[in-house]
Amino acid sequence: MFFGEYEHNIDDKGRLIIPSKFRESLGGEFVLTKGLDCCLFVFSMEEWENFESKLKSLPVSDKDARAFTRFFFAGAADCELDRQGRASVPLSLRKYAKITKEVTIIGVSNRLEIWDSQLWSSYNDNDDLNYEDIANNMAMLGI
Repeated sequence: MFFGEYEHNIDDKGRLIIPSKFRESLGGEFVLTKGLDCCLFVFSMEEWENFESKLKSLPVSDKDARAFTRFFFAGAADCELDRQGRASVPLSLRKYAKITKEVTIIGVSNRLEIWDSQLWSSYNDNDDLNYEDIANNMAMLGI
């Protein structure tokens, strides 16, 4: 399980240090893909296979299901850590997530999210995020 928040910089070659706390659970190989809310999702291979299985079960006849599946698969990249615990983030994914230099890596249960630090700060400062309303909506989902 991933949790916590860490600040790092991405270097000029697009390499990002993955916090040591996350490396063991992530494994040597993992999948990096577009995420929702303009961030990147990082899945261990096991979690990616679980996620892939759910996406494969969606009906190909449904337009939204096809778009949702394309979104995650078209941008996906196999990644592995180098000896210094860095992962290369493809340029296309950096552009999608508007990542320039400073990033925030957060643990979100079964995945990591990589955010441009300014976008993460803006997301958290968003006045539209009413956590009481969100909690009520989660209660309707059984959480």
